[in-house]
Amino acid sequence: MNFEELTRFLPFLIPVVILQGVLMLVALIDLLRRERTRGPKWVWLLVILFVNLFGPIAYLMFGKEEE
Repeated sequence: MNFEELTRFLPFLIPVVILQGVLMLVALIDLLRRERTRGPKWVWLLVILFVNLFGPIAYLMFGKEEE
């Protein structure tokens, strides 16, 4: 992919990158503040950090344990 093709897709990539960053930040803050989760916290940390876009969503939907 050359530079011209990249600049053509940039307007579509920017919102996805921003969404990924916001979701990751929200999930990480929640993970750090939460005392208990469904499963080990370190596993959720890896999922949030390395499973792009879907990791934070999976944690927010399934990882939080209600108190």
